[in-house]
Amino acid sequence: MLGKAKDNQLINCKNHMLEFKENMQRLKNKTENNSQEMMKVLNKVKREITQREDLSRNLVVEKKVDTLGKNEVVSDTFEDLKFFLPHLRKAGKIYPEVIIGKGKTGVSFAVGISTVSRGEYSYLKQTLTSVVSRMTLAEERNSVVIVSVADSNEEYLNSVVKMIKKKFKRQVMSGSLEVISIPTFFYPNMLNGKQTTEESPNSMSQQVKQVLDFCFLMLYAKPKAMYYLQLEDDIIAKYMYFTKIMNFVHNISTNNWFFIEFSILGFIGKLFRSEDLPDFVRFFLMFYKVKPIDLLLDDIFQLKMCKPQEIFKECLKRSKQVRIQYKPSLFQHVGIHSSFPGREQYYKDIYY
Repeated sequence: MLGKAKDNQLINCKNHMLEFKENMQRLKNKTENNSQEMMKVLNKVKREITQREDLSRNLVVEKKVDTLGKNEVVSDTFEDLKFFLPHLRKAGKIYPEVIIGKGKTGVSFAVGISTVSRGEYSYLKQTLTSVVSRMTLAEERNSVVIVSVADSNEEYLNSVVKMIKKKFKRQVMSGSLEVISIPTFFYPNMLNGKQTTEESPNSMSQQVKQVLDFCFLMLYAKPKAMYYLQLEDDIIAKYMYFTKIMNFVHNISTNNWFFIEFSILGFIGKLFRSEDLPDFVRFFLMFYKVKPIDLLLDDIFQLKMCKPQEIFKECLKRSKQVRIQYKPSLFQHVGIHSSFPGREQYYKDIYY
């Protein structure tokens, strides 16, 4: 009897193992199929947008913007947004209000900082002081720092403008520091409600809004520089950080990099080629309701860099050549009071 019972247990165990293997194979096939389908969708979107751009290649859209008393002619950079955000299709031309700026272009680096009100707390002055003061004059001339106020609170916008004009006069006058404001009509209706507490569904909508904020800033910065560096409004930079970034980028052994991480935290310190920004933005806009932007960055990396049917460990080995991590990190997170209402955050970059 005991022998028969053991035989039955072995048979059951083998059956469970076979079932497990079959389920894993189905899951693997499904994942590969999903990746292939996603690539097809991305390529289709890219083709349709390219066709539309070809039809209007010679069309120049002019928009007069108040930039410290001067008029600036801008290209129609933001039309791609209408493909992903249907509520914008009747909005006419989309462009931020340029509160401070001289239309600086043709530089090597654009540095983007998105900011929203945190109530009685603010880290923006500390962040800008660190970012701007740790550039040489030559580096300042070869860059533009863009502060994007992604908040409908006019008092906060006015306080940011007042602080920057007072604290950073030279950078404002030289055009190396800009302030833009994202128009409220840019956001879908789901994001137009008032901010509430961390426990409410609005916490999720703030995460969605943050993805859109970054996308808007990236599109604005794209024509200004060769590279785009993403920062946040509650960080500090290491001494000579800009020199280290320039030297690293100019001396990098491979040209095949996807992006470079100068901090391991979230979306802080990520460097992109400006010419690649539209592809990143299109992907983020496809899934902006699904995940935070730093996780979407992981997804697009896996989608574009991992081959179908490739073992994920093999893809990770190759990743070090295209997703490059600079150590020690050049930026540290200092904000305790989050831009998400009601949250406190104490995370730090251990490599800083």
